[in-house]
Amino acid sequence: MQLALFIIFGALAVAGALNLLLQRHPINSALSLVVVMMSLAVLYWSLGAEFLAAAQVIVYSGAIMVFFVFVIMLLNAGEEERTKGSRAAYIVGFPGAAAIFCLLSFVFLSERHAFRSSNVGGYLNNITSNISEISSVLFTKLLLPFEVTSVLILVAILGAVVLARKEQ
Repeated sequence: MQLALFIIFGALAVAGALNLLLQRHPINSALSLVVVMMSLAVLYWSLGAEFLAAAQVIVYSGAIMVFFVFVIMLLNAGEEERTKGSRAAYIVGFPGAAAIFCLLSFVFLSERHAFRSSNVGGYLNNITSNISEISSVLFTKLLLPFEVTSVLILVAILGAVVLARKEQ
């Protein structure tokens, strides 16, 4: 079952990435990036990295994407035209969403006995050790790349705002 989840959400992440590149509207591209980030969160979760999956949803799919959409709205000076939507999205989207819902329902219903009989204390200890391992590596060995990445993102956003500023 884990292989099926990996194939489905891996394909969804690749399709979202391709859609991100092929979209003409920046808001649609940002929404495709949300699909990629959520698919990656499910992949992290299926690998047993629950903390990393939660951080992926909260930090990237939540905060960073809101920031991207804010910058897109700030820089978008033109009028946005209304479209009826992509025909391919209707053809592939509804059956795809139904298939993902059915697969997830099957996985959770077939594994519910494992959730009931599992040792909750052992599960929480595993999560705690997982968090402590990630934090110790992130704030000791990878502290410089972590901080450089945050400064790089800030400089890129400030540069985009300066370049898109209208002259008076």
